Amino acid sequence: MSVTSVPDVDLALVGGGGAASLVLAALDRHRVRGLRVAVVDPVHKRGQDRTWAFWGTPDDDLDPLLSASWDRVEVTTPAGRRLLYLTPLRYAMLRSAPLYARAAEAERRLAAIRIGAAVGRLDDDGQRVRVNAPDGQPLLRARWVLDSRPRPPERAGRTTWLQHFRGWWVEAATPVFDPDRAVLMDFRTRQPARGVSFGYVLPVDSRYALIEYTEFTPGLLTSEAYDRALAGYRDLLGLDPATLRVREVENGVIPMTDGPFVARPSPRVVRLGTAGGATRGSTGFTFSAMHRQAEQVARAVAAGGPPVPAPAYPRRHRWMDAVALRALDAGTVGGPDFFARLFARNPAERVLRFLDGTSTPAEELAVMSTTRLLPMVTATAGDAAARLTARLRPAVPAAPVPAAVTAGVAPDVRPGPDVRPGPDVRPGPDVRPRSDARPGPDARPGSPDGPGRATPARGAADPGAHRPAGHRAEVVDGLDQHGQLLQGPDRPGRADGVDPLVELQADEAGGDRAGQPGDVGHLGQR
Repeated sequence: MSVTSVPDVDLALVGGGGAASLVLAALDRHRVRGLRVAVVDPVHKRGQDRTWAFWGTPDDDLDPLLSASWDRVEVTTPAGRRLLYLTPLRYAMLRSAPLYARAAEAERRLAAIRIGAAVGRLDDDGQRVRVNAPDGQPLLRARWVLDSRPRPPERAGRTTWLQHFRGWWVEAATPVFDPDRAVLMDFRTRQPARGVSFGYVLPVDSRYALIEYTEFTPGLLTSEAYDRALAGYRDLLGLDPATLRVREVENGVIPMTDGPFVARPSPRVVRLGTAGGATRGSTGFTFSAMHRQAEQVARAVAAGGPPVPAPAYPRRHRWMDAVALRALDAGTVGGPDFFARLFARNPAERVLRFLDGTSTPAEELAVMSTTRLLPMVTATAGDAAARLTARLRPAVPAAPVPAAVTAGVAPDVRPGPDVRPGPDVRPGPDVRPRSDARPGPDARPGSPDGPGRATPARGAADPGAHRPAGHRAEVVDGLDQHGQLLQGPDRPGRADGVDPLVELQADEAGGDRAGQPGDVGHLGQR
């Protein structure tokens, strides 16, 4: 195909996952019209393939899409349980299907063209960007490209960890969850020798919740180890596996590193999502930054400017992430102690803004003053020395983020010796059966719409759209749209008493996976 015969557009979105979907929705919300837009991705994403959790103020734009939201959350350590009141903030859960649906509608209204192809190199001459297929054939030309394909940082970080997790979407036979509050972090899990682990519970209603086991460590676990850890956490919560049905399994890996992500690799290419630095290095949270940047892009375009958002986080936050990662990696600060002190000695709103990268310098000083001084001073000095040393040595390429471990689904497994709870652990009140909770008439097991319908949280959309209903996955020759083997009714790997499972490759980093890896003018200028 010759360069002259390919489409020529004003704005091309390379990758069609979370980051691109938010941009499309924001452009539509700001009533941008007359802009030639293209989306390039080999897969047109639909359905549930990931779950995002984030905090912020109630939002008229996102709230109709939410599966649930909570203004109270718990942080639990072996020493006790702390209930946090988040108002004016709230913690929210968004599943991918409603966001993808909104983006598809925005595409239609924007009259965007879609090219179902993988993308290779981007050739930017300062006036136009040529988007090429992996074999070098041109796909289109664009004045601007927003590239949200995952990629490693520009060079290896001084500290490189991974946030990796497995979660079960479970349906209980009786009401056992408190839908009015979520478990944000539960550090009663067995802690790894190097790193941090915790569980959490995000209830959609009294019988349906996401239960997840997460680690911040340098490497991944085996599939069997994830299952043992999750089963151990389920037992720690006091949940009876005989009364639970696992409806979906989510797996994910998110980079936690102080390696630099380049948000502007060339004059007219802007990276979004993790590749653009939207993942917070010390926590792995990404969605809020993606949402902020999508809004900034849309406002700029609506005003006739270039689609260039502000950096996802201030420079000082990236420095604080580097120091915190070094302290955790050295073992001078324990994860449970670090987070417990933050929440015990600061208002919840301050801590959440700090973790989200939106706090003020005064708030940051207040938060830092509540950490253990000597370990953090030592980590700060170590980070400064490492930065000086790095300048004197050749840069080391960063390794790509490994794929999530997705093979195993064994919800009836019992915890092994590496995940057994201590003798003083008791299930907390967050999972006791609620005497006042009764499933409604549309929440009965065996409903033709799947595992029942949830009671929406304040401002939430109908959660029935956020649950697996009859395992509605796009299946092509036994694979879902991400190439993961489905554990469907005709597939091996089923456990007794457990529904056929669909494993979902989940991450908070946008998950845009299309292909492999001048002067700024008016966006529409030709």
